[in-house]
Amino acid sequence: MFAAENGLKGDPRLQAISDAIRVVPHFPKQGIMFQDITTLLLDHKAFKHTIDIFVDRYRDMNISVIAGVEARGFMFGPSIALAIGAKFVPLRKPKKLPGEVIAEAYELEYGTDCLEMHVGAVPPGERVIVIDDLVATGGTLSAAIRLLERVGAHVVECACVIGLPEVKGQHRLNGKPLYILVEPREIDGCC
Repeated sequence: MFAAENGLKGDPRLQAISDAIRVVPHFPKQGIMFQDITTLLLDHKAFKHTIDIFVDRYRDMNISVIAGVEARGFMFGPSIALAIGAKFVPLRKPKKLPGEVIAEAYELEYGTDCLEMHVGAVPPGERVIVIDDLVATGGTLSAAIRLLERVGAHVVECACVIGLPEVKGQHRLNGKPLYILVEPREIDGCC
């Protein structure tokens, strides 16, 4: 669900967040309108709005873990975790974590990938929010849900800054709610 459909319709913070995201046409390949959140991070007010909206949503939900998907989930997750008194657990690409890991492979439109986390990072019964910057098909978030559920965690919701309105990823999120702040921006007259 989009934040504007869930009590934040007309909230100027959502427009500020959307406006702070740069659109890079034809990156990384022709036809892709890349949503660059690095410009959101440069705008301290829009970045704070982003964190504040997520914190307001999750503050009273007894969340014990914020799991951030590599790499852009790492930019939002730790701030949210600190603000709500939860721990942050990174979900990393293969061979990035030292020590014993648990892994979950998933399909991409052009191949396969994998997420890993440390064994023991999330004990059974923990209430988890999974965060990433953008959801398109939901494949990565679905892999994160499967990985966390394999260790006995309860995934409460997935959260993304940007989500495609026509996809929303819902069909691939194992029945878990999806909370999205803004839709992707377009460039007028482009592509």
